[in-house]
Amino acid sequence: MANKSVFASSRGAQIPPTDTLNNEHAWSYAMSPRHRLAQLAVTGTMNTTFYVQADQQLQKLIEAAQIAGPEFTAKTAIYARERGHMKDAPALLTAWLSTVQTPHFDLAFDRVIDNGKMLRTFVQIMRSGAAGRKSLGSRPKRRVANWLEKASDIELMRAGVGQAPSLADVIKMVHPKPADKAREAFYAWLIRKPCDVEGLPEIVKAFEAFKRNPGLEVPDVPFQMLTALPLTPKHWAMIGRKAGWQMLRMNLATFARQGAFAVNGFTDYVARRLPDRNAIEKARVLPYQLMTAYRMAAEANSGVPAEVREALQDAMEIAIANVPNVSRRVVICPDVSGSMHSPVTGHRKGATTAVRCIDVAGLIAAAFLRKNGAARVMPFEHRVVSMDLNPRDTVMTNAMRLAAIGGGGTDCSAPIRQLVQEKAKVDLVVIVSDNESWVDARPKGRGTGLMEAWQKLKTNNPYARLVCIDIQPNTTLQAIDRKDILNVGGFSDAVFEVVAAFAQGRLGPDYWVQEIEKIRL
Repeated sequence: MANKSVFASSRGAQIPPTDTLNNEHAWSYAMSPRHRLAQLAVTGTMNTTFYVQADQQLQKLIEAAQIAGPEFTAKTAIYARERGHMKDAPALLTAWLSTVQTPHFDLAFDRVIDNGKMLRTFVQIMRSGAAGRKSLGSRPKRRVANWLEKASDIELMRAGVGQAPSLADVIKMVHPKPADKAREAFYAWLIRKPCDVEGLPEIVKAFEAFKRNPGLEVPDVPFQMLTALPLTPKHWAMIGRKAGWQMLRMNLATFARQGAFAVNGFTDYVARRLPDRNAIEKARVLPYQLMTAYRMAAEANSGVPAEVREALQDAMEIAIANVPNVSRRVVICPDVSGSMHSPVTGHRKGATTAVRCIDVAGLIAAAFLRKNGAARVMPFEHRVVSMDLNPRDTVMTNAMRLAAIGGGGTDCSAPIRQLVQEKAKVDLVVIVSDNESWVDARPKGRGTGLMEAWQKLKTNNPYARLVCIDIQPNTTLQAIDRKDILNVGGFSDAVFEVVAAFAQGRLGPDYWVQEIEKIRL
């Protein structure tokens, strides 16, 4: 007889051999070209992450676009902006499309460059040469001018906040054609040239009048344009009432510091506004942004009233409405290893977020637990970390508890191996990680530790499904795409939509990429 330890019969499907190294130099699976582009687009912020330098990330995104082609790149840029709520990556992809002689740049521009900040980001990228050219060129210049010509007065006022380039720089570059005398005067005012003051739009007149007399009603302009003026608490309360939802969320501590919450009725207004479902959806808020706001508001010296803090928790419940209610045996596995303590959007001098990868992983896990009360949460590093969570606690509470643990190496197979040892019955396993597993590294060609453990779990759970959510701009996988395995990237509520469709069996062979393919240009 032959050696049974070598020629033993295999059970279930063969484990695909690994074909590339991850950033920890452990053998993994390479993403398909389109999956790679999608992953980079919905997680890439062009900042230095734990594993990848900013310039490397940028180059990988451009290379992925070149391989995927202009049509899929245009759809990916739109998906990343509209559903992933990203900024730099979709703007960069749109800039790259301008260098390709196809119609896809024009098809993507209006949907990606949807506000003044995105417009200035696009121009900045074009001038940097990162997309392959250092000037705007005729097509981009025409599109930028068209955006300016169609923008409302208030949109232009909002676009006027910020530098490098400033809106004045952009206007000087593209020379938009004013539709009337008011717009002609407005352009002149924006670039600080002499203009017909009486011909200016009403909002500009109101701003100039307020500068001369702060006793007047606060104009509906970006508050950054007002901060150099002698503002009272009543002024700040008026600014808050006119503010957009995101601006209100981002500046709660500022309003507290300026005494606005002491103004009669302002606290009640903010507490009603923050959980407004329509406003949340329109603002395209990322769930982790609410967690950031809550943390700042919960600090002992923040001065933010309890009613407002509670409203942020209510807003979070609305922001995670897309989390699927699977109502079956669900296991959520957030990665709490050392690398997950790095900023989720990477490092950028003077603009590094306080939100870490572990915060986002904890938030996603807590959101699933909130919607699926019987779910089991298994945090892991090089081993599973024991923790009991109350599904009736708020998402904020459980997310912050999960984010307070961790450290050590990464072993994405650890929770699956424990489930195998327990002979557990499961229907859906969700892993939230940066996907850089190395503790369970195996020799080249033998498959990953996660795939091996998953095959064993499937022996007693033939219908189980695995979802791997990657929240970093990586290009390798620990589990390969197939009928029972979904790989998806990002940290917006769009992730929940895709997971819900997968859990319900509504996605085809390419899963997440298929969702992007559905976008109509």
